[in-house]
Amino acid sequence: MKKLEVGDKVYNTKQNGFDDFVRYSFSEVVRLTKTLAVLKNGVRLINQPKASYITEDVGYSVSRQKGVHWHIVSLDAIRRAQIENEKIAAYDWFEEKEFTIEEKVKIYRFFKSMEN
Repeated sequence: MKKLEVGDKVYNTKQNGFDDFVRYSFSEVVRLTKTLAVLKNGVRLINQPKASYITEDVGYSVSRQKGVHWHIVSLDAIRRAQIENEKIAAYDWFEEKEFTIEEKVKIYRFFKSMEN
């Protein structure tokens, strides 16, 4: 477990209840102090890695919010964020879209054809 360095890319996840989507935030370490790593978005992390169990095995606590952790970005984390963002976009599209009867029939036919 290493301390953060300037240029390290990190991410955080938030979820409002079990039914909500996982929302990813990404940032980069731009400055270090004696005990903190300051991110581009202004968040200050305690620059001491610790066991996390939230999203990754290792996390860095937000200063004055010990239960909120940021993690070093991995390809797996980027892929999970892309998948989750696509789910959010699809959900939002269906929430905002008002379908005509013709569109509803096409959607119905499409899904009925997938059953066979």
